[in-house]
Amino acid sequence: MSLGKILVASGVLQEKDVNKALARQKQEGGLFGANLIALGLITPEQLETALHGFPTAPKGTEDTGVSINILLRLMLKVIYVGAYETPAEIADEMMLPYPIVATLLEEADDRRLVEILGALDKSVHSQFRYALTAKGREWAIEALEQSQYAGPAPVSLDSYIEQIERQKITNERISKEKINSGFEGLVVPESFLDELGPAINSGRALLLYGSPGNGKSSIAEGVGKVFEDVIYIPYCLELEGQIIKIFDPTIHRRVSTENGLKSSALFAQENQELDQRWVPCRRPVVITGGELNLEMLDLKYDPHSKFYVAPLHVKAIGGIFIIDDFGRQIVSPKDLLNRWIIPLEKRIDYLTLRTGKTFSIPFDELVIFSTNMRPEDLMDPAFLRRIPYKLEIGSPTLDDYRTIFERVCEAQALELTEEMIEFVLEELHAHLEVPVARYQPKFIVDQVVLSCRYEGIPPALSRERIDAAWQNLYVRHTDPNVTYVTQAGGDNSMGPRLLGSEAHASAGGEVGAALVQLLESVVHGERDPNKKSNGSSDEHRGEAEDTHTAHDGPPDPRTA
Repeated sequence: MSLGKILVASGVLQEKDVNKALARQKQEGGLFGANLIALGLITPEQLETALHGFPTAPKGTEDTGVSINILLRLMLKVIYVGAYETPAEIADEMMLPYPIVATLLEEADDRRLVEILGALDKSVHSQFRYALTAKGREWAIEALEQSQYAGPAPVSLDSYIEQIERQKITNERISKEKINSGFEGLVVPESFLDELGPAINSGRALLLYGSPGNGKSSIAEGVGKVFEDVIYIPYCLELEGQIIKIFDPTIHRRVSTENGLKSSALFAQENQELDQRWVPCRRPVVITGGELNLEMLDLKYDPHSKFYVAPLHVKAIGGIFIIDDFGRQIVSPKDLLNRWIIPLEKRIDYLTLRTGKTFSIPFDELVIFSTNMRPEDLMDPAFLRRIPYKLEIGSPTLDDYRTIFERVCEAQALELTEEMIEFVLEELHAHLEVPVARYQPKFIVDQVVLSCRYEGIPPALSRERIDAAWQNLYVRHTDPNVTYVTQAGGDNSMGPRLLGSEAHASAGGEVGAALVQLLESVVHGERDPNKKSNGSSDEHRGEAEDTHTAHDGPPDPRTA
């Protein structure tokens, strides 16, 4: 990617400024940055600041940080697997400057590993075409048996650590304006955003907790949107001959470029200062939930491809790592937190190769724990102390609830009358003593829209459809002898109360009393501690759940 494109992505230049500088460079020559300064489009200080984070392209094989033998074997694999013939093709695949690939081909020719087939065409500047010799094919096959990786050249561990320090997450200041802009689409109290701002700027650990369905996941994901810096992620790194893949296109958001860019190996003078082994990206946002286990925090070695893949938290370096539904992972919270005591406190992590080699890398990322459970039930005081910011996300105010409902209806082209919103607030929430939550409006509206689609009529709110949607928020029980009611005052934090029509009225014996006590303990969440819960939360999809109720979910308060 060109320097100009990165400066545009960073907000330093506009596209028209890049075109002006390129036009001048074509006429006057010189470096792209020098032409920017000559046109007054950027100051030397701005250019120096921008270039400070750029990994500069290596001038020779010794500048790559990787031994020439490793690069040579990688080149042979690339030629063998990709059937490449020209130095330009090889350079584009290995993401190395053309002169370095030319040096590697010369070395391979000296060792009788490649042979020249002839010129690509009859032009003066035509490239030679190369092919592997029998000996070269043997080397390539042997190299593939040791590792099947054949792609962009790796960077060294030292270079990776140096780049992490250059682009630390705390280098980017997140202002109040950025916070407000990033959360513009969410209905979040300004007081909460004022607490969130310092936590984001700390670049350390943040705990978001509170009742389910109030947007903890949305807020955690929104944090990633407030960052604007371009950082650089290596395709892979090399350590003691082993390859560790870092760049993940499913996680790392490559800074987009327009089509039609020329080859970075031979042309585009503006590219000459950038090391193409690094991918310009936005700060990554990695989200994991109940599937997280301790093995996912270690290097993953594939015995078939014979190279490593970096764990999730390493892919999140320089960005945000979100542990959603904390406390519901396969691994216990205690074991997970013990694994991260040193990374969170010392800002450094240790990884181990299968050979036993252990190495350290900076743990530079904002870690966000999001949970519906009580923090004191998940962490002891010592670990809570290691999380400097703990923010509770409570239920919305009635005004905020109205605003959420209005925005959801507007998105679905539904008319929200005062009658309908009053019906929801008074009949459903106030009368049934059910607390409001941020997910409820979207859940209700989605149900209404689908109901109207089934009926083949235009979407429209009505008491009947809202009432039907409301009932789908809860599990209904048909046993006439069992009735569920919520706690008085609408506080559902301790779970619903169970009333047995015969248990409380005529349970005169010890068996009846024991049965009532057992049923109430189940509903209040006092289950066998050895039995695992399979519950999960997802505020985005509006799933209604109560983490303190029995296995089959929260009851319908309308049956009270």
